[in-house]
Amino acid sequence: MNISDVKYTLMKDEENTVSMKIQNERDNQYMNFTAIDFETATGHRHSACAVAIVTVQDGRIVDEYYSLIQPPKNEYWYQNIRVHGITAEHTKNMPPFSNIYPEIRERLSSKIIVAHNESFDRSVLNAAMKHYGLDYSELNLSPRWECTCKIYRRKGYNPARLDCCCQRMGIELQHHQALSDARACALLYLKR
Repeated sequence: MNISDVKYTLMKDEENTVSMKIQNERDNQYMNFTAIDFETATGHRHSACAVAIVTVQDGRIVDEYYSLIQPPKNEYWYQNIRVHGITAEHTKNMPPFSNIYPEIRERLSSKIIVAHNESFDRSVLNAAMKHYGLDYSELNLSPRWECTCKIYRRKGYNPARLDCCCQRMGIELQHHQALSDARACALLYLKR
């Protein structure tokens, strides 16, 4: 081995080390995130009646938050009740969205957010905040969140519904119970 071979090997090793470090930093970013799930009382996006937030740090679930929410006028549509089982009786003494918002803000602000069907959950958060005069921009969130439905659809899962993905991946799920859905979403994102 001559000196030019040694330089080449060292340069190659340094390049591999640098690229590996960049890869590891990118992977760690995705090991720290927050998964969210909303249930709604009506077909109106501002009618959140339950929220669950699961915080993942270093690839481990470190915090889970769940709350029922009294939707505006505590109004429910039958078809929504059929999906999640939450009724006006369950939420008649629960706080409105504006009262639990500080808990939500603390857990979401400036985080990578993951949801299964992110456009739905993002629109519920945005609409509920707007309904109560809260500024969505103060959360400092990406305009698009990570979406496990889209991720698993790209992997060939068809259908890519949360219950189907969980069944295929061996993840326990009580579908349309917000905390179970958020936890399952977090686990799907970790296994992607």
